Parts: sequence; C-alpha cells; structure tokens
Amino acid sequence: MTRFALLERLKAVQRMPKYQGRDITTISAILSNQALERHVEVCEQAAGVMIPPEEPPARTN
Repeated sequence: MTRFALLERLKAVQRMPKYQGRDITTISAILSNQALERHVEVCEQAAGVMIPPEEPPARTN
C-alpha cells in the first residue's frame, strides 16, 4: 500500500470519536512505511474499523 493511501486511512480514523482531541497523525513523519502501516492497523482496530483485506492483483493469462 502506498504511503499516501496509509495517510488517508489514518486521517479517516483521526476523525472518529475515539480519537477526537488526540493526534495520531504527527508520528507518521518519522515512521517507515512498514511501521506506518502497523500504526494505521492498530488505530483502526482500536476504533472498531473493519478494513477488508486487499485482494491479490488479477492474473492475466
């Protein structure tokens, strides 16, 4: 997943009631993409967001 997509997901979670008044986005500036992905996942889980798993790319034969 791209860094931009991860940041968009994090911004969406930031607007949820659980995180209103808290900043969960600033840390993203120093996180690697892998660490940012984990941070987003943990925040989404804590907020009760269910993200469907990514589908593998379609195969062309």
